Amino acid sequence: MGESVEESKAIIADQTVKKTEKVRGGLRASEPVPVSIISRNVALLFSIACGIVVANIYYAQPLLDAISNEFGISHSFVGLVITITQIFYALGLLLLVPLGDLLNRRWLIAGQMLLSVLALIVVGTATSSIVLFIGIAAVGFLAVVTQTLVAFAATLAAPAERGRVVGVVTSGIVIGILLARTFAGVLMDLAGWRSVYLVSAVLTLIMACVLFRVLPHYEHKRESLSYLQLIRSMFTLFAQERTLRIRAALAMMIFTAFSILWTSLVLPLSAPPFSLSHTAIGAFGLAGVAGALAAARAGRLADRGLGQKTTGVALILLLISWLPISYVQHSLIALIVGIILLDLAVQAVHVTNQSMILTLRPEARSRLTAGYMIFYSIGSATGSIASTSVYVYFGWNGVSLLGAIVSALALLFWLLTKE
Repeated sequence: MGESVEESKAIIADQTVKKTEKVRGGLRASEPVPVSIISRNVALLFSIACGIVVANIYYAQPLLDAISNEFGISHSFVGLVITITQIFYALGLLLLVPLGDLLNRRWLIAGQMLLSVLALIVVGTATSSIVLFIGIAAVGFLAVVTQTLVAFAATLAAPAERGRVVGVVTSGIVIGILLARTFAGVLMDLAGWRSVYLVSAVLTLIMACVLFRVLPHYEHKRESLSYLQLIRSMFTLFAQERTLRIRAALAMMIFTAFSILWTSLVLPLSAPPFSLSHTAIGAFGLAGVAGALAAARAGRLADRGLGQKTTGVALILLLISWLPISYVQHSLIALIVGIILLDLAVQAVHVTNQSMILTLRPEARSRLTAGYMIFYSIGSATGSIASTSVYVYFGWNGVSLLGAIVSALALLFWLLTKE
């Protein structure tokens, strides 16, 4: 790992552009167009870092009962833990991620991860519900460093390899989301809910130190804007870039479908006749990981100009996935097949989306990522709220129908907007 990291850093520094000038803190390229690609080991490291950080905002889902009991929070009120995390994650996308176009990304990434360590310690040692909520809010706000990592990886990759690199890094995010429940469920059974956040704090600290050593001293061309102008320019990008608008809308719909499944899945599996434990339910995330890993190749297809075909096939698979998912009461094997198909489809569209939008404005990759991911958050929140409400009134068949309708709308939208 050490030699490949050093080689990657040397290649990036030596072959980035012909015109360069030495400045304090590293090498600044007058026209940052990478000729070399980021090494596989470094891309994998980015992916692992993304998985570790993004998992922090999903740990609470299987821990709500334990948190409710310890702090005396009613079950109707404890859901605020999830809501606060998602709200502040969305705020982080709007307020923090665009800074990647303004500041040195190496320092920005390391700084946010170190602050995340402090926030996780606050949650893991909280003595009151107020302190808990403050810590959870900070965890959500700072977890957006994953999107800065995605934008940085895209900048370091050669144009012909950008989709592949984005696919590898983004797969870490989806896998982190899926395995968060498994990780949290196992640790809670072994050492209580606080151990989940304290162990994550240690892992995040280790990764922050490794990344600070590995990330190259690469100075991209930064915008000469004030912070407020930077934030406002995100809305300008949406007005000017049709591809961003279309891909953001697709992100909202596919992650609505994703959240419809994963938010409500615990309800039928924890009830008779299954009555599965949190650890067992979390293990279904392993099936989703298989689909996410398979979809990482979607970035390669985008590099070959097959992004639209990949999107169409993936959206068809997303719609089909709800048929085996609807048979959860009759067959867990059918459920597993559906989970693999759904996660394969969602990840394939997500990787393709990001590969396409990150080619639009090289100088604005952090803002493009932030704007796109805001729609991802809206979709996730919508799916969570809708699925639990539908389950109460219409059971699992209602949830499956809802997921199929959202998936069909995504496919129809793609057919109407594809070029």
